[in-house]
Amino acid sequence: MKRQKKKKSPRLEDLLPDKAYREEVISRLYKGDDIIGEDGIFTDLLQAMVNAALEGEMDATLKSKTPSSDNRRNGHTEKNVRSKAGSITVRTPRDRKGDHEPTLVKKWERELGTGVDDVILSLYARGQSIEDVRHQLKQLYGLEVSAGVISSVTERVWTEIIEWQQRSLHSCYPIIYLDAIHYKVRDTGHVLSKAVYTCYGINSEGQRDVLGLYLDESEGARHWGLILEDLKRRGVEDVFFFCIDGLKGFKEAIEHVYPQAIVQRCIVHMVRNSTRFVSYKHIKSVCSDLRKVYTSANVEQAEMALESFGTKWDEKYPEIKEKWLENWDDLMPFMKYQKNIRRMIYTTNPVEALHRVMRKVTKSKGAWTTEKGLIKQLYLALMYNRKSWDRKALGWNTIQRELVDKFGDRYAKQLE
Repeated sequence: MKRQKKKKSPRLEDLLPDKAYREEVISRLYKGDDIIGEDGIFTDLLQAMVNAALEGEMDATLKSKTPSSDNRRNGHTEKNVRSKAGSITVRTPRDRKGDHEPTLVKKWERELGTGVDDVILSLYARGQSIEDVRHQLKQLYGLEVSAGVISSVTERVWTEIIEWQQRSLHSCYPIIYLDAIHYKVRDTGHVLSKAVYTCYGINSEGQRDVLGLYLDESEGARHWGLILEDLKRRGVEDVFFFCIDGLKGFKEAIEHVYPQAIVQRCIVHMVRNSTRFVSYKHIKSVCSDLRKVYTSANVEQAEMALESFGTKWDEKYPEIKEKWLENWDDLMPFMKYQKNIRRMIYTTNPVEALHRVMRKVTKSKGAWTTEKGLIKQLYLALMYNRKSWDRKALGWNTIQRELVDKFGDRYAKQLE
């Protein structure tokens, strides 16, 4: 068997035939000049190579014509093109008849395999303003990109957002978490607080997904009802559990659209609301005693634990037991299930974790100039951080068995 000859590394003389230019490049390397970016060594090299390649393309075009053809060169068209090495000046040869179509840098292109659009969207998704993005592109790549170009790149995402917001959904979601997050938006010269309604679900295969983001002036049960109607229109026929906070009228709005659904009020929200006015020196003890209520084995034991809590704390904080009794039916549905389902439905923490991803990229913002800009930013933040929320629910095989046992054909038909 013949041994393959080892390929020789290309010599600098082959890459840079012009001796004077070659010496200039070597001199700049020893001086420590920038490699890429504005006036970078490689930027100049790339510019020379691109223009040489374009000249070669023109030569090939002219040679392919018949000898009788009178087509010939007719000057050059010059334009600035963005590249990852920096902005370069491209001189595209023209032919007299206009038959030549350059391949490396097409006639209307302003980028050379840069993926600059992806870089812009990535930076924007991380909460940077348009001016921040411009600065980063200038500093990292030596690219001069106008605010208008950046806006147009992010604007193209809007079509994608509309398609995402209107896409068809699974017919069954065993669990859906509903919650809202608030932002400041400028509207007709005033700064107003707007609510972004978030629907975060787990489908019948245990896969988590953001079902939609909706914007309105403030959080209200009526608007939640309209959102649930939209979910139904997009194909969601059945939901086993809705996990919500204590918004007035919320449960009734859900039951109007999904009458078979079980509505679980968030225990964590309830504990926070109950202990809002508890003295600092008592807070740990009060929370510990409330924990005995919602970690009980069943509803009967939970009632006994709440009674015991009242005996201990009614003298100092009588409103706590009163509040729990008032909302008891909305707090206790999770008690009828095993620990895996309990862990999934007793709190809206999963959607709050999603909101933390959204807040991370928006925390430095004061007020948004438009509602559209806000939704665009939140959508990109979610898409560029999919790993944090787009995953399968833990222990789903065990949960499935209990769902089949508790919901029978309603769940079993989803597995067919």
